[in-house]
Amino acid sequence: MANLKEVRTRIASVKSTQQITSAMKMVAASKLRRAQNAIVQMRPYAAKLKEILQNLSSSLDSQDGGSIYTGQREPKKVLIVTISSNRGLCGAFNANVIKLAEKTIHNKYQEQYNSGNLSMLTIGKKVSEYFGKRNYQILDTNDQIFDELNFENVSKISQKVMDLFAKKEFDRVEIIFNQFKNAATQILVCEQFLPVEKLKVEEGALHVSNVDYIFEPDKAEIVNDLIPKTLKIQFYKALLDSYAAEHGARMTAMHQATDNAQELLKVLNLTYNKARQAAITNEILEIVSGAEALKG
Repeated sequence: MANLKEVRTRIASVKSTQQITSAMKMVAASKLRRAQNAIVQMRPYAAKLKEILQNLSSSLDSQDGGSIYTGQREPKKVLIVTISSNRGLCGAFNANVIKLAEKTIHNKYQEQYNSGNLSMLTIGKKVSEYFGKRNYQILDTNDQIFDELNFENVSKISQKVMDLFAKKEFDRVEIIFNQFKNAATQILVCEQFLPVEKLKVEEGALHVSNVDYIFEPDKAEIVNDLIPKTLKIQFYKALLDSYAAEHGARMTAMHQATDNAQELLKVLNLTYNKARQAAITNEILEIVSGAEALKG
């Protein structure tokens, strides 16, 4: 059985860890509230804009003219945008993004990867460090974006991606991130950012979206103004989703760590009491044995 000093040291260590994880849980909960409010307010606006964007894309394809962001090309050159966090202690949050990115690359774009036509744009230190140490072509890293996450800063990154697509340096751009559902659940998402996908209508569906728009002031201005802004909003939404999901994952992980520390403390206290009782019993036995020896 472990001696009393070792058990006391372990109890003090676990208590210290429990205080840290409890504090981190409260900090994550505080940040989650703000991040959750931001993404909940953004979602209806972004969802409606995406619907309009897909409808507009379908409408433009059926008429003269179009947009540089809606042109469908064979994906010979692909850009994968991966979004993770800058810090750990958030469960499998970052590992899941990495796994999905590798699965997407090797299942969908193995040929492009082998030929060197697949690049990655990483957002978050965890994915930047992981893919940077391996045989992946990193176009750019943007780990500092979470220090000041706002639309203006994010739009610079999305504009760069859009410009690369417009110059035909890439034929397809996909974004991989964690979508926030609630504090305990994150949904892994891999969605096509460019080119803009057409609105999908299932066969036999009763509802068919109306794409017969009246363009005011004119089609060219709508195409040149609305589509780029909508794409930037979609990119910003993905980052807000990932940011909220990160704090939700960290709060859940720290809550579980705090509970595990409490359970471990119960076991250690029981071990300590048993060791203490055994030591007392041994001392009593020694005293009794000594007294009996003196009698003899």
